[in-house]
Amino acid sequence: MVQFVVHHPILRQIGEMADALQLETYVVGGFVRDLFLGRASKDIDIVCVGDGMALAEAVATYRGVPVRLFKSFGTAMLQWDGWVIEFVGARKESYLLTSRNPSVSTGTLADDQMRRDFTINTMAISLNKATYGRCIDPFHGQQDLIDGWLRTPCDPVQTFSDDPLRIMRAIRLAAQLNFRITPETLVAMTAVRDRLAIVAQERITEELHKMMATNRPAYGFKLLFDTNLLSIVLPELQKLSGKEQIGYHSHKDNFLHTLEVLDNLVQHSDKLWLRWAAVFHDIAKPLTKQFDPVHGFSFHGHEELGARMLPKLFKRLRFPTSQEALGYVQKLVRLHLRPIALAKEVTDTAIRRLVYEVGDDLEDLFLLCRADITSKNEVKVQQYLANLDSVQKRVAEVEARDQIRNFQPVITGVVIMETFGLKPSAQVGRIKEAIKEAILEGKIKNEYQEAFDYMLMIGECYM
Repeated sequence: MVQFVVHHPILRQIGEMADALQLETYVVGGFVRDLFLGRASKDIDIVCVGDGMALAEAVATYRGVPVRLFKSFGTAMLQWDGWVIEFVGARKESYLLTSRNPSVSTGTLADDQMRRDFTINTMAISLNKATYGRCIDPFHGQQDLIDGWLRTPCDPVQTFSDDPLRIMRAIRLAAQLNFRITPETLVAMTAVRDRLAIVAQERITEELHKMMATNRPAYGFKLLFDTNLLSIVLPELQKLSGKEQIGYHSHKDNFLHTLEVLDNLVQHSDKLWLRWAAVFHDIAKPLTKQFDPVHGFSFHGHEELGARMLPKLFKRLRFPTSQEALGYVQKLVRLHLRPIALAKEVTDTAIRRLVYEVGDDLEDLFLLCRADITSKNEVKVQQYLANLDSVQKRVAEVEARDQIRNFQPVITGVVIMETFGLKPSAQVGRIKEAIKEAILEGKIKNEYQEAFDYMLMIGECYM
């Protein structure tokens, strides 16, 4: 046991209330882990050897705050000055093969520590006055924190079989803390990966999102691949793996390329859905791969097919299907090759079309395009980046001049109907689309009289 002084007044006051109720009480889990790591945390887990809900009610009464009791689980939760505090009585657990919800019975502190997921989350610090600040660390969690290892306190196969969501939590924590997972733990994760079938997709997705929010999400995906979990969690990404060579022609490993793109992007943006766009940008390459003896391998149309694959993929993963999530990712996947293609022939018309289609997400598209430039040939990388610089400069110039981003033609459907005596119909839509195309092509300006005259000129063709 190591003496570790905890100064926070909230913990002191909880300890005083615990002494008044004669409850042996500890702060445990992630709060203690983060305390040792020097990381900020606003979530506190309190374990009592006894009635945790009684302590929660006493603390809530003392502070004058509401408390939520979850009697079927024997837990309680309250909020105090921005802190979220959960109370539970020390317990031991047993599991059925068909569920990750345990049967719970009263236990000792040792029982409670033994049921936890990883050694770095088993440490407990006493809050009682007589032993305040004493750290109880039977599984050497402090040493694992120092060494950067993730391991389970008990048999890893049993730990992951009991609650297979812990498999995903291991991946997420490794990425979050930049820790390694011990070999025996990795073997166990692989051995029981099929148990993930009993975990709700929403819980798996929650861990994926948390992993994506770390500084090393690509490391997390690599761990998923190495444990053969990716084939269960995201098989479309797994299928990107592997090189192929026919004669002198070969193509790169698109899975490793995707991880490089994600690593590059993480350095410049913490936007969740932009990071997912990086993960999905080449998702359709296995379905579009073709080989020509002269030109080698190609993946023509993978950006368009990839965008069309996303609604089904989002639905399966329980991702939101809103315009802000699905619509945004679809847009970036569909357009991710466009700026590079513009570098070969930069025309004002092509730029106007790009700016119109991407709208407010233009800067994010360029971030993705820059991240997508991966090669061991540094000269080649710098040339591509210089090309993108040139395109981005031209885009800024054309946009400033033409104000095309998110534009709407000045000629509305109402104007078209009134001019030609039409009712709402496909004809109105076709005329409006023709006017929009003329503006994007640079044939006319988006000014009322010029657009109106153009409408009169073409209108009869659509009647």
